[in-house]
Amino acid sequence: MNYRLLFICGAMVPFAAWARQHRPNIIYIMTDQQSANAMSCAGNADLHTPNMDRLAAMGVRFENAYCTLPLSGPSRSSMFTGFMPSDTGMTENGTPLPDSLAQQTLGTLLSDAGYTCAYAGKWHVHTNSLPQGQAFGFKRLHGHNDFGLAEACVDFLRNRPDAPFFLVASFDNPHNACEYARKQPTPYAQIQEPELDECPNLPANFNVSPYDADVLAYEKSLNYRLYPTRNYTADDWRRYRNAYCRLVETVDAEIGKIVAEIDRQDLWKNTVIVFTSDHGDGQGAHHWNQKTVLYEEVVNVPLIVCVPEGKHAGKVLPQLISNGIDLLPSICEWAGVRMPAGREGMSFSRLAEEGDSTLFHRSYVVSETEFSETGGTKGWMVRSKKYKYVLYDKGLYREQLYDMENDRLEMCNLAIEQRYGDVLKAHRAMLKEWMENHPVGGRPNLRYLPREIEKTE
Repeated sequence: MNYRLLFICGAMVPFAAWARQHRPNIIYIMTDQQSANAMSCAGNADLHTPNMDRLAAMGVRFENAYCTLPLSGPSRSSMFTGFMPSDTGMTENGTPLPDSLAQQTLGTLLSDAGYTCAYAGKWHVHTNSLPQGQAFGFKRLHGHNDFGLAEACVDFLRNRPDAPFFLVASFDNPHNACEYARKQPTPYAQIQEPELDECPNLPANFNVSPYDADVLAYEKSLNYRLYPTRNYTADDWRRYRNAYCRLVETVDAEIGKIVAEIDRQDLWKNTVIVFTSDHGDGQGAHHWNQKTVLYEEVVNVPLIVCVPEGKHAGKVLPQLISNGIDLLPSICEWAGVRMPAGREGMSFSRLAEEGDSTLFHRSYVVSETEFSETGGTKGWMVRSKKYKYVLYDKGLYREQLYDMENDRLEMCNLAIEQRYGDVLKAHRAMLKEWMENHPVGGRPNLRYLPREIEKTE
């Protein structure tokens, strides 16, 4: 008998079990409708978010993370499939996940690899909660309801399995700003109305830029339910901004319950923790509430990554990240899972693990949008290292170009200036390249690009 071979074969099983146990746990915490600047660690003095700040202090904060489409369902579909919304036809809320992807979600990929996958809170791909007790690879811990969500996650962590786990905690707030604007009861928070002088001031970019895309005012005029703010006074906007800040603080307190349990069990040493949001909110910038538009307050989202042992704690990194299509390859890499074919996202795990601001990730990132509940306007954003280019499919000043180093508030549209012609052409070319790689219905959307770029084909 070959005892050496027997020894090797016998040793392989314990080692495989050891390897499974030593893959990191993964906790994914998500809010809904939270802008990247809606955290005190991002320099916002109008609110206080000690628990988000704690995550940032324990991890790496990416200041240039963008959603794939600033609407809940489409954005979340990207996170859990690794595809742009236009690739899957999920460009509006209420669109079911294609059957071909049902067994290729983040949940199924990790559960097939031996992870215990659990989901608590808002799903919205496309049903508000996970449709069944076990769906898309996840066990449902708690439905779409912020009340009791954190407690369900804490209970899971206290009774966690021996196998590595992937836990998603998906909160609804500060999305209750939508109900507040419509003067409806806020489902998961109570907002005390203070005196006006206790409300935040108006943002520096409160007024609409003279050369902003005029189609946005048209879209806002079509649906009072979505945009009841179009006749707001300056004081109304201040009250709205106060409500939004208080809703962020409300969800921060809920996140704090999970962070406290992470502390209690010292899960920092063997857990990857990712915090983000599906999209932001206008917060009164350019007179905008809600989402869908491609303003920075709406498409730039928080992204904090804590890797085991607190490496690079407190660092802020500038790389361009898609929090939609880049999430799946990142989670797969940490979990040691092969990424399925067809995804073009790029893992940001190395950036978080090395904390190096000079590491290359992407030369540009794209967000797309579609005003499906109003006039159907389509739009695209290309964010490069220095500039942000926005194109809408119709209207006056439908091209926007902003210097993100000197004008992050987007008040000076450089697309109207001849001296920025070369920069404008370069960003049109980036969008052309992206459109060619993302055809819709078998053909790219090149007809929406300025003719000048189409003549080169």
